[in-house]
Amino acid sequence: MQAERTRKTRTTKRSYDDSPDTAESFRRIAALPDGPERAALCQEVVCAWMPMAVRLARRFRHRGESAEDLTQVAQLGLVKAVSRFDPSLGTAFPSFAIPTILGEVKRHFRDDLWVVHVPRRVQELRGQVRSADHELGATRGGTISAVGEIAAHTGLTEAEVRLGQGALEAFTAWSLDAVPGHPADGHPLTDTLGDIEPDFDLIVNREALRPLLRALPEREREILYMRFYCEMTQARIGAQLGVSQMHVSRLITRTCARLHDQVMAEPRAFRRAS
Repeated sequence: MQAERTRKTRTTKRSYDDSPDTAESFRRIAALPDGPERAALCQEVVCAWMPMAVRLARRFRHRGESAEDLTQVAQLGLVKAVSRFDPSLGTAFPSFAIPTILGEVKRHFRDDLWVVHVPRRVQELRGQVRSADHELGATRGGTISAVGEIAAHTGLTEAEVRLGQGALEAFTAWSLDAVPGHPADGHPLTDTLGDIEPDFDLIVNREALRPLLRALPEREREILYMRFYCEMTQARIGAQLGVSQMHVSRLITRTCARLHDQVMAEPRAFRRAS
């Protein structure tokens, strides 16, 4: 009976090759003041426990982040754990280090990898909805859960569930060259984007000029009307008004320049007034 119990204990207790004995090193670190010797000893301990950080980083390898970046974040968590660990509390280092490293990796996913800024509350809803959907799907063969089912499972409102579902796709972004759906039948996202409408500027310019044209002297307004609306030549306008073509040219140039200056000055005048 005792042998069987021992065998079960050995089979259920998982052991790793990344648990070095650094108890004496931690006692020396705690006794040393800040300085090169303490820093070198901390670095030695970090290197000894590095395989554990790599193993913990592998837990997150299917979440879209590169293995190299995950390992670096886990190693940063290990450095923090070594610098903060207090052996006098009687806690084994792995019991302190593992939550510290996992917390650092989770914080990396939470704060650094979102394509768009998502409030903390929405991030939490996303996690709850995602976990509930996986749990419910596992009991029904992977089918997608309805909003009401997730709400009942989590205790959230349906509005909160929809908010969390909306954040599920905010973690990553598609390239504008991506082709949604079947590549053979689809079109890249760039084909769905609108272009700049040149007529918008034309409308704005016309509306800006309208009151300025009304304020022109009648003779200048008449000349502009014949030149730009009736498309008459300067020589014909001069013959109709009894002036030279050169005089018509100077009037058109002077009037257009004044209108341009007035239009460009209007935004500045508006800003001063506001």
